[in-house]
Amino acid sequence: KVLSLVLALLPLSSAFTGPTLLANKAPITLAPRTSPATSKNLQPTSVKSTYVTQLYSSIADESEPSKGFLSKVKAAIPPANERKKLLPLGLMFFCILFNYTILRDTKDVLMVTARGSGAEVIPFLKTYVNLPAAIGFTVLYSKMCDSMSQKNVFYSCVIPFLAFFASFALLFYPMSGVLHPHALCDKLLLALPAGFSAPIAILRNWSFALFYVMAEMWGSVVVSLLFWGFANTVTTVDEAKKYYPLFGMGANVALIFSGQYVKLVSKLRGLAGPGVDAWGMSLKLLMGAVVASGGVMLGTYKYMQDKVLTDPNVILPAEPKKKKEKVKMGMRESAKFLMSSRYIRNLATLVISYGMAINIVEVSWKSKLKAAFPDPNAYSAFMGNFSSCTGAVTLIMMLLGRSIFQKYGWRTAALVTPTMIGVTGVMFFSLTLFSGTFTPVAAAFGMTPLMLAVFVGAAQNILSKSSKYSLFDPCKEMAYIPLDQDSKTKGKAAVDVIGNPLGKSGGSFIQQILIFGVGSLAASTPYLAVILGLIIFSWFNAANSLAKQFNEAMAVSEEGAIDAEVTG
Repeated sequence: KVLSLVLALLPLSSAFTGPTLLANKAPITLAPRTSPATSKNLQPTSVKSTYVTQLYSSIADESEPSKGFLSKVKAAIPPANERKKLLPLGLMFFCILFNYTILRDTKDVLMVTARGSGAEVIPFLKTYVNLPAAIGFTVLYSKMCDSMSQKNVFYSCVIPFLAFFASFALLFYPMSGVLHPHALCDKLLLALPAGFSAPIAILRNWSFALFYVMAEMWGSVVVSLLFWGFANTVTTVDEAKKYYPLFGMGANVALIFSGQYVKLVSKLRGLAGPGVDAWGMSLKLLMGAVVASGGVMLGTYKYMQDKVLTDPNVILPAEPKKKKEKVKMGMRESAKFLMSSRYIRNLATLVISYGMAINIVEVSWKSKLKAAFPDPNAYSAFMGNFSSCTGAVTLIMMLLGRSIFQKYGWRTAALVTPTMIGVTGVMFFSLTLFSGTFTPVAAAFGMTPLMLAVFVGAAQNILSKSSKYSLFDPCKEMAYIPLDQDSKTKGKAAVDVIGNPLGKSGGSFIQQILIFGVGSLAASTPYLAVILGLIIFSWFNAANSLAKQFNEAMAVSEEGAIDAEVTG
């Protein structure tokens, strides 16, 4: 039981998948470990003795005899009927995230290094291309679900993705010189103000922008929607508690493998002879791996449909479930609820602040990355190493996260992520704004100030994302635990409706306004540094305020649980 509890509460990654995994886990209810004979004399406890500590502690009952090591290992191995579905699910998840990492890195290389383009196009892509595409797919997906079976919906969504990625490497990219309207865009650049360079770059490289959108949607559609929708239908709640965290660990392993594959491709393209388009060769190898991995994933899905879902020993007959009334809140209702609850308002501030802060620093870092690696091949090789490092550091942070919660409590765990972003953000923007001052420091490391800024920015992204997946996301989910049912459901709906979209788009809108106002992303850097400082300051205030309310609410909740046990 203890092992199951620990596994169920390990922080998850989701790249890629952290928020999605947590959202799909069943709620956990914990009772204080107190006997009726002694509970009357207990008072509300401190932070470290609340449910936060109980969530991340592995304390066995002293009255139970200790088990041998082999017995524990044997107990941890899933039985045969569970292995039959968990191993194929794990393989599917690995293939999907292997593809996602390659696609995520490739889309940035294409758009950032394209002709007339740069990192400043990313905020415009996310707002004016990705968002309409996501809305359109949502409508189409709803109609498909109404008229098709789950199996056919899965195939109908995944196969077009793989067909597009293959055709892009074989057709769209080789013909990009003909397909892209360079002459028209050159005329528009002369006729329009400098602030319009980013939208013009999207029009100029429209096929690359289409690849960017499809790569982004692979993560949201195939990972979040199709895979987790399928996994939730074939696993029980108890199985999800035990094994979903292992999928999160597998996500980071996929990150490491995909990063090393990109690095291998960078070595192979070095063997290309003169006159060969090295990046075109790389695209074929990368997209070939994506299609092959996607084929393995589809084959595994078909195996589960034919061999697993038809086995009564693996998939138990569905029991009739009472439908729960889902709380749906529009934008106006969500805003009202946020304004009326300081607790939920602080929680939304955490979510919004993370989205805005990481967006501001990440886009500025990618602009420096292009300056340091203008060649797509070199850019791609760097991103391969970056992905591998992200997966490795996230795995380590997952193991450290449990100890941080247990030893230091919710407040410290919640403050790690803004501290990471704040400290590394100051270092990155200092190197960007005062590069001349840091020339001796960069020379001591054998590099230029630009390259030092690139490595500091990479460290910032790696540490920020790993701390988010291992600490920030669990903190956010735990904050809902002491709330009453009404506040819990309405609060989560309000944060999802307002907090998540505003966090993702807020940073992009700020950058768009600055780019139109001062002409370029580079000229916007001083203003972005000041805005980042204000966001971090607001984040710290909200986290400290929420920590105080959270500890008070947990103490009241614990006292009520003790009283209920006594009266019972």
